[in-house]
Amino acid sequence: MKITPTVLPEVLLIEPRVFGDARGFFFESWNERAFQTAGITAHFVQDNHSRSAVGVLRGLHYQINQAQAKLVRVVAGEIVDVVVDIRKSSPNFGRHAVIRLSADTHDMLWVPIGFAHGFCVTSEIAEVLYKTTDFYAPQHERCILWNDPDLGIQWPLQAPPVLSAKDAAGVPLRNAEVFA
Repeated sequence: MKITPTVLPEVLLIEPRVFGDARGFFFESWNERAFQTAGITAHFVQDNHSRSAVGVLRGLHYQINQAQAKLVRVVAGEIVDVVVDIRKSSPNFGRHAVIRLSADTHDMLWVPIGFAHGFCVTSEIAEVLYKTTDFYAPQHERCILWNDPDLGIQWPLQAPPVLSAKDAAGVPLRNAEVFA
């Protein structure tokens, strides 16, 4: 497995070793020992699976209490994933990383606690799986506005995104409850 820091050093792009032949492919999407050797220690408690159509944008989500680290991968289609550093004490506070994830490459993204996360679908459909280190707690969920002008995220959208009511009502980072 190859692990590469993104422009946000704590957010890691993980390229697994994929073994393929005429039958298909195999790879380990999680191996606690291998990930610990690479510096990723996590105890996952929940797996999530979403399916979205082209133009759907989800995020930028995080939980302020019961904070979750996430291991994200795409099993069908392609997305552009965005991670924003929302740790007030970080030298990278307010900066973001944009990473393309595809079922074709099998790459995964490690999103640690202290970062908001979202993605938009760039293929006809996309199915995203992600493991979390704490349970979903809707009372602690927060959402930063996907198009906050202070963040300046360049989403690869051809038309206005398809948003949930929650995501449309996100708040700008300057008004968001963030991590210390």
